[in-house]
Parts: sequence; C-alpha cells; structure tokens
Amino acid sequence: MKQNMETVQFGTHYILDGYGADPEVLKDKVFLKEMLTTLVAEMHMHAISDPVVVEVGEKNTKDPGGVSGFVMIAESHISFHTFPMRGFVTIDVYTCQNDLDTETLTKKFTESFSLKDVDAQVIKRGTRYPTENVY
Repeated sequence: MKQNMETVQFGTHYILDGYGADPEVLKDKVFLKEMLTTLVAEMHMHAISDPVVVEVGEKNTKDPGGVSGFVMIAESHISFHTFPMRGFVTIDVYTCQNDLDTETLTKKFTESFSLKDVDAQVIKRGTRYPTENVY
C-alpha cells in the first residue's frame, strides 16, 4: 500500500426522519415508486436499477408495517421505509456527490409526505478517501 497519499471526502449520506406524514401517501406504492424515479433525475444522479417498492407487513409492536423502497444509483442508493399507522418515514440518500443539495431534499420530502416535523442529518462519508489507487 502506498504511503502519504492525498485524500478527499468520498461522499455524503443524508438521513431524514419525518413525522406527522399523510398516511395515504405513506402507503401509495405508485406514488412512492414515481418519487424514486423522478428524484434520481432531479438530483442529477444515474439509476442503475429500476426502483423497487414493496409492502411490508407487521413485524412486531414497534413495526406495524408499511412500504419500503430502494433504487440503486451509480452514485450509491436512495431508500425509504414508511410506517403509515405511525405517520412516520425514514429516508436515506447516499451519494458520492459532495455537494448534495440537502435543503432541496428536505423541502421535497416535507412537501411530498406532508410532514409536520423532520430530523435531518448529513454525514460526510469517506473523509480520508485516497485521491489515487493504493494498490
């Protein structure tokens, strides 16, 4: 392995927890699949798979069931899990883009799901990513 290499940040992991969401939207598989499709284009990403959206039944008292969705992108992935009976959604957008427009994402998700409140986090990923091959 080469030593003393320059490094950069590899990417960004955006995480949103949404509260008070419209339960009808949270269980609308057609809408959710379309959202994954359009979000990829709007964020200037590149889908390498079709979006997958599936209904998931009740698992335990903490998880009353909902809808999960995922799309693989060249830059990494976008995923969500909805909980209509709780008005709750979790969303992950992980990308190698360092300049991900998280304000636009927060606004889009807040409007799309009619969220009353959100907790959003941005995590810098691969903060010591080598600028050239090490092997």
